[in-house]
Amino acid sequence: MANILAIVGRPNVGKSTLFNRLIGQRQAIVEETSGVTRDRHYGKCDWNGIEFSVIDTGGYVVGSDDVFEDEIRKQVDFAIDESDVILLLVDARVGLSPLDQDVAEILRKSKKKVLLAANKVDTSKQAYDHTEFYSLGLGNIYPLSAMNGGGTGELLDEVTTYFEEREVDDEGDLPKYAVVGRPNVGKSSLINALLGSDRNIVTNVPGTTRDTINTRYTSFGFDFLLVDTAGVRKKGKVYENIEFYSVMRSIRAIENSNVCLLLVDATQGFEGQDLNILHLIEKNRKAVVVVVNKWDLVEKESNTHVEFENEIKKKTAPFTDYRIVFTSVISKQRIFKALEFANEAFKNQSRKITTSVLNNMLLPIIEKTPPPMIKGKRIKVKYVTQLPTKFPAFAFYCNLPQYIKEPYKRFIENKLRESFDFTGVQVQIYFRKK
Repeated sequence: MANILAIVGRPNVGKSTLFNRLIGQRQAIVEETSGVTRDRHYGKCDWNGIEFSVIDTGGYVVGSDDVFEDEIRKQVDFAIDESDVILLLVDARVGLSPLDQDVAEILRKSKKKVLLAANKVDTSKQAYDHTEFYSLGLGNIYPLSAMNGGGTGELLDEVTTYFEEREVDDEGDLPKYAVVGRPNVGKSSLINALLGSDRNIVTNVPGTTRDTINTRYTSFGFDFLLVDTAGVRKKGKVYENIEFYSVMRSIRAIENSNVCLLLVDATQGFEGQDLNILHLIEKNRKAVVVVVNKWDLVEKESNTHVEFENEIKKKTAPFTDYRIVFTSVISKQRIFKALEFANEAFKNQSRKITTSVLNNMLLPIIEKTPPPMIKGKRIKVKYVTQLPTKFPAFAFYCNLPQYIKEPYKRFIENKLRESFDFTGVQVQIYFRKK
């Protein structure tokens, strides 16, 4: 299960600054996903060996001042629903505000762990500016400076104590396939078609589903866990900022899976939000199959599917080595082909290649087309080996790894893909000092 920390609070208290500080620290950062929705509001962090996701809800308060309060309450409701720990950030310089009190009151009623941090304690003179926030009734206060990093270590030490105990799956080594995509593209309908029941209530209201649930699927020779963000929202919990919440909903499903079935609405085309979710899948090193649903509603000519496929891969370049299947969930057209491709991608993700085979295949190619010389120096690759990671990763040991540029890494990756089947899978190339 993925650990999630959500940062909430009224505008201008420094949520985004703290977010960038937390995921930007050299010792804490694993990777950062830029442009997941509008800006950098989702990051992956590792503090003292405990990995977790950070969500900055603040970037999604939109509109004029008179709608801020409603939007912030939506943020808080979302954080209560989706996160493991909630961090309420307040402004020590400005002091206690009625909006801080409103948010704290909602959080006190929740069953989630809530931590309170007072930001903008930038100097020793301001060390006691935060004491009035004890009246919020949220316990200990962590004074910090998001701007210069003071106090963030103590905060993270506390945050991670709530992340150490995680659920262990009891389904063994079964692969996990997640159904992800924009709202209203047919995710729940696909689940229902596969399971042969209306376990998931289908509506035309985007954002109806929540909570990641695993269901074992054993029909037609398949055996895997279907990772679904299933469950039904109460009426008041369908949020307006639907792009943001659909991505956040996808995070858990993606992180808890091996392969992602990315559902796309054929009638709307491959849109920016589809690309954002694909980038999220890439960043998490998960295998992917793109499932174009509602294909029965598209007017077709002889090469329509080829043009559609080319358009998708043009947008996702340089990563283009994945399967695309055109389906109609309503008529169950080609939905089992999507599962076959998911099985294929899972096997490719687990593919191991011996060091001898790698060297026999790649070293002659590198000798024939070596990396470009830099400052008159020739780069010599000595040998190659596959790393023991959950996705295909390869280390190339050479004399001057710092001079290897991205285009050459892509050249090597393409040669790997030509020789071995890594369709649907991320491949990582590392050049290291021998």
